[in-house]
Amino acid sequence: MEANIRVSRIGRAPVTIPAGVSAVVKDQVVTIKGKLGELSHAVHPSVKVVLEGQNVLLSVEGDHRSIRALHGLSRALIQNMVVGVATGYEKKLNLVGVGYRASVVGTNLKLEVGKSHEVLIPFPKGVSAEVSKKQDEVVLRCIDKQVLGQFAADVIRQRPVEPYKGKGIRHAGQIVKLKAGKKAGRK
Repeated sequence: MEANIRVSRIGRAPVTIPAGVSAVVKDQVVTIKGKLGELSHAVHPSVKVVLEGQNVLLSVEGDHRSIRALHGLSRALIQNMVVGVATGYEKKLNLVGVGYRASVVGTNLKLEVGKSHEVLIPFPKGVSAEVSKKQDEVVLRCIDKQVLGQFAADVIRQRPVEPYKGKGIRHAGQIVKLKAGKKAGRK
């Protein structure tokens, strides 16, 4: 690589394939197989992907900002696929509010979050959920990080956290700064 071409620092790092996981690169499509499943990703034509031993290496030709961004993005997506098929991803959501409950009904997540009706959200392919005994915590699991994040965002969108009492659906460990409300203005 020439000295005057800048490349993405993230994209330069090799993706190491752990034991129990296999990778195949064919026609700009990277396929990763592991104990939890199989994921594929079509890499942009500007990014060259090479499999050398237990490492996936990515390189680009050119110095344009968008090409450098694709370099880092492609490497991060491949790394996420490797982690997903090896160990999987999980997100915990908490329901905060009187009467707020969640349950799994068949292939749907049923939410009772202060609306006049129950909300049924179908699980995308590959997503599974567990609900705590108190029905106030939902643990979502999937091998695809992007699908899991989008589904968690769709669940939170049903009742986002409101800033005065803190009621709503939130990520576990999320800190919500509450507003003072009307009493702050009175003396």
